[in-house]
Amino acid sequence: MMTKSDTAQAVAIPTLDKRTLRRVNLRWLFASAICWNYERMMSTGYLYAMLPASQKLYGDDPQALKKNLEMHSQFFNTSPHTGALILGVGLSLEEEEGIKATEAVSGLKTGLMGPFAAIGDALFGALVPTIFGSVGAWMALNGNPMGAIFWILAHLLIIVGFRLPQLGFAYRKGMNMVGSMNTQLKSITEAATLLGVTVVGALIASVVHVTVPLTFQSGKVVLKIQDTLDQLMPSLLPVLLVALVYWLLGLRRMNSTRVIWVMMIISIVGYNLGILG
Repeated sequence: MMTKSDTAQAVAIPTLDKRTLRRVNLRWLFASAICWNYERMMSTGYLYAMLPASQKLYGDDPQALKKNLEMHSQFFNTSPHTGALILGVGLSLEEEEGIKATEAVSGLKTGLMGPFAAIGDALFGALVPTIFGSVGAWMALNGNPMGAIFWILAHLLIIVGFRLPQLGFAYRKGMNMVGSMNTQLKSITEAATLLGVTVVGALIASVVHVTVPLTFQSGKVVLKIQDTLDQLMPSLLPVLLVALVYWLLGLRRMNSTRVIWVMMIISIVGYNLGILG
């Protein structure tokens, strides 16, 4: 037996206009982590972003609005860089089926937040800062003020520029986006990973400076340890130092702060003993 609410939904479901979609998008862009907590993580940010759309779709039915907001306040955690894609698909479903799409949207959030978190964190939480941050830092170390500007532009053009059109794209594609984007995003992630490894590898030789000033002399023969190491492999010590840092970061009780202290101690002791220059 259909209730009065179900009848109203069957007759007509309000459509979302561009202004509402823009409000949802901007709220997610600037407040996706608002009131982040360990119990439900990004649920408040998700609810705050979706509120204009919920009011538009269910404003005339208080019970349906309450049910929808309860669903949006459930546990949610993903990368803020790719989360708008999940919102866009959810909005497309809700506009098409109304309150009947509640369970489908809830399942969609649960199923997609993990994969999109992995993609977003890998691309924009690690690779983009590593690549562009390293290049910007190298420029700054060489006295080029464009290093700081380069870093800011990287965020504006790549991160913000990528996030802005997401919601509209996912809203137009609907559920078809889930299958088509999976392969594309995987390819982008693999390509960015390869680029990041290449850039970091190239920067090791130019940014990390470690030398061994030790020399051994036998009669007129002078052996410089650094020259011998360079003959074996140029920038061998910087490579070994970076490998040591990565190994330390993989230890259970080690974090980046402790690794910095370890590197400082090694540098000070090595320099004063004449081992490192």
